[in-house]
Amino acid sequence: MADHPQTHSGRIAVVTGGGSGIGRAIAEGLAAAGALVAVLDANGNAAEETAGRIAATGRKAMAVTCDVSLWEDVAAAAREVSAGLGSADILVNNAGISPKHDGKPAPTLEMDPEEWAQVLAVNLTGAFHGVRAFGPAMAARGWGSIVNQSSVSAKRHIAFLGVHYPASKAGLIGMTKQLAGELGPSNINVNALAPGRIETPLMRGVNPEVNEAVRLDTPMRRLGTPEDVAAAALYLTSEAGHFVTGQVLDVAGGWMMS
Repeated sequence: MADHPQTHSGRIAVVTGGGSGIGRAIAEGLAAAGALVAVLDANGNAAEETAGRIAATGRKAMAVTCDVSLWEDVAAAAREVSAGLGSADILVNNAGISPKHDGKPAPTLEMDPEEWAQVLAVNLTGAFHGVRAFGPAMAARGWGSIVNQSSVSAKRHIAFLGVHYPASKAGLIGMTKQLAGELGPSNINVNALAPGRIETPLMRGVNPEVNEAVRLDTPMRRLGTPEDVAAAALYLTSEAGHFVTGQVLDVAGGWMMS
């Protein structure tokens, strides 16, 4: 990602699920804008790769292996980030999973309850863990910015997703609005992004015909890129976007406009 004006100069940013896809693009974008970035991912090798890519540009980054569904992992990550970079100013709750079976979601009436629980644990409870671990220092300093990675699937039925995924993403929208009200007096803005179909490894787990149908149904006639989502995250976590809070920003090329 090309360098940005130093809108995040000196800020310390934490990106969960930063080892690949959208999370990697956000981490690299924040670094290019001047932030010191902690890349958290359950896949430690992927986190190290992203941090290495950032370091190769002359920016500072650290990798932390962290399963956001586990409070102990996230609390330990917060301590590690504080010791390595300092207290976080920015938190991007990006980590998420969307299990498929031979490219298809499990029907609700056949879904293993453990699969439901795991998706909610990563996608929704993981975001709570992030806010709980990194938010207190933001409140104590009187400045912070939180972005939760929701999805356009929180707003309507999408046939190629299992019920757990949109349920978790809708929960993030409710969490975002509640947190915006609660944390606003501490000068912390909280927003959600709602990407459409973005070209990531996660997206490629379904039949290519599905993605082509979405492309044709998108007014801009293309699928999104991780950099499209990163650009929106950069705005919301900058001083320029700090008075924006409690909002859900679609990054979807007009797909499913409401």
